[in-house]
Amino acid sequence: MTAAQELGRFAEDTVAEYLLSMGWKVIARNVRNDYDELDIVAFDTTAKPEELVIVEVRCRTVNKIQSPLESIGFRKLRTLLRASQKLTEKMNWSGFWRIDAVGITINDKNSRESWKLEHIKDITAGRTFLH
Repeated sequence: MTAAQELGRFAEDTVAEYLLSMGWKVIARNVRNDYDELDIVAFDTTAKPEELVIVEVRCRTVNKIQSPLESIGFRKLRTLLRASQKLTEKMNWSGFWRIDAVGITINDKNSRESWKLEHIKDITAGRTFLH
């Protein structure tokens, strides 16, 4: 496994633990379909009614030009939306769903002891980017 893959695995594991600590139910990780790979699929059990949430995980070291969340551009949003719609269709999910983004910033690229997590809910704000 490359250093970048190890960093990605660390970020996804950290985010999954974070979601579980909030009472969410993680139902799948690294879900692939025709459009993209969805990092984490979970149910936000604190929302009433319960919502299906697709979580995009981004990780960067502190010296990068962009923060993890700033690295999600228009094309990625469009791809995430298409992949998420495909997943909800496959699941026959008719309830509410959204796409969240969680960024992990690691302060020292040689150590994973010091990091910061940022969580933004509903990064598309209900908008579609399919045009």
